[in-house]
Order: sequence, then C-alpha cells, then structure tokens
Amino acid sequence: MIMDTEKIKKYIEEVLKLMKISYDGVEITENKHTHSPKFVIKTNESAILIGIKGMNLFAFNHIIKKIASRGKEEEDESAKFFIDVNNYQERLEEELKNKAKVMSERARSFKADIELDPMSSYERMIVHSCLQDIPDIKTESRGEGRDRHVVIKYVEQKI
Repeated sequence: MIMDTEKIKKYIEEVLKLMKISYDGVEITENKHTHSPKFVIKTNESAILIGIKGMNLFAFNHIIKKIASRGKEEEDESAKFFIDVNNYQERLEEELKNKAKVMSERARSFKADIELDPMSSYERMIVHSCLQDIPDIKTESRGEGRDRHVVIKYVEQKI
C-alpha cells in the first residue's frame, strides 16, 4: 500500500490544533536509517510535545500511527513513518552514535563488556547499526521491558 504523506501531515496538524499547540509547519523528509517518511514539526512549544526523555513524542507518534492505520486489519506500510519535533530525534541520534563510539573504544581499551543505560528499541537499533561494521566490537540487547539495554562487547581478533 502506498503511503499518503499529505494525509498523515493533515492528521498531525489536526491533532496539534486539538491540543492547542501552535506550530510553524510540518516538514516531510526521509528518515536516514529507515528510509521511511519523517514528519518534522516546527514549533516554539517543543517541550510539551517532546516531554521527559521523549515520552510525549513517543506517545504522539503512537497516536498518529493509530489514526493513520485506522480501518486496516493490521499495521502495514501506512504506519511506517516517524514524527520529530524541531529535529530533537536527529540530535538525539547523533548523541547516541557519539556515545556508542566512545563506549566501543572503552570496551576495546579495557577488553571488557560495557553496558549502556536502558533505551527504547529505536535507540538500541541506532547503537547496533552504528557499531555493526567494527570487526572487534559486537553488540547485543539484554534485559526485559524498560530495563532492555545494549551491551557493547570487545571481541579479540584471531590472527
């Protein structure tokens, strides 16, 4: 099924109006990691939409995806998009990549496993993909639910 990005943009704008949140616009771009549509809300009221550790933004994404997939048997291509506010997620991704690289160097230096703090599945995916091409570093997710986190492991290279 082909995604109607203009329709999703309208859903976002309608929910923002219902929430009485002023915004300058909703820009449609492409997510660099998933190559799916990304809707970036430009607003001065970003704190309300983002919330603590992005929890409100996560909920907002969930609501819009439910609206977009309304009337469909299962979640399909119409729900494969992401909503960001003032490029918050993009900055978060860069911070995560930098942290992953620093921690992989630490794992290599100490020849030990480094456990990161619990994070969302999306954040874990960013860490895994960021480090996947480093031959002596492996990553795995451990834990359950809110405690699920990434472990960065140094793997001795055999010569």
